[in-house]
Amino acid sequence: MKAEMKSGTLLDRIVEVRRAAIDHRKRVVPEAVLRLAAGKAEPARDFPAALSRDAVNVIAELKKASPSRGLLREDFDPKALAPQLERAGAAALSVLTEEEFFQGSLKDLRLARAGVSLAVLRKDFLFEPWQVWEARAAGADSFLLIAAILRDVTLREMLALGRELGMEPLVEVHTREELARAVDAGARILGVNNRDLRTMEVRLDISLELIESVPDECIAVSESGMRSATDLVRLRAAGFDAFLVGEHLMQSPEPAAALRSLLGTGTIG
Repeated sequence: MKAEMKSGTLLDRIVEVRRAAIDHRKRVVPEAVLRLAAGKAEPARDFPAALSRDAVNVIAELKKASPSRGLLREDFDPKALAPQLERAGAAALSVLTEEEFFQGSLKDLRLARAGVSLAVLRKDFLFEPWQVWEARAAGADSFLLIAAILRDVTLREMLALGRELGMEPLVEVHTREELARAVDAGARILGVNNRDLRTMEVRLDISLELIESVPDECIAVSESGMRSATDLVRLRAAGFDAFLVGEHLMQSPEPAAALRSLLGTGTIG
């Protein structure tokens, strides 16, 4: 399916295309089938624990392409990259599974998770429970919920389903209003995205501006825009527990070496 570039923001277009794709997949794979597959899947690994260590906890993201940067990595091989990033010190992995704009797939997630002991987050545009069952059936240990595209009732429903399946979701926000909504819905892992998904502009100060509004009992994750160990030190000092890094790693000739550099543990691949 080709993306139709209609009116509205980029985020609007991505969600529109995603809804069409999911509507098709739901006709092919009923939820009952996904529930059976989820019941046979390996138990979910502990994503919150991975982000709560007394360490610089990096969620290393496997992403082939992005709408703003195009193709990020020609030799994109999740099966090879995942164990390399685990050995380099990743606390957890994130895998883009959106097909049209990010050139991802659930197969990428399965390949990445099979080669590591880390918890793996499904990074996608999820807006209904069917997708949560799909994520668990594919072996995901957590999944992303983007506050900007979800009504409060849906956000609460999907949080509850994730917990029922042993998958604590990462709820992503970009504004103070979205953060308040996520907290009210009961989110326990809050991700502050420094990239505005409507414009793709990245500003690291978004995290610094919102961290004081993140409740102490929540796990705070800063997402996007980090390119140096200094960035991570600054954000950790501000109160963040974990850091999601994707493009910086995927655009590096040696992603494992880039991760070690971020963690301050050397640059040898």
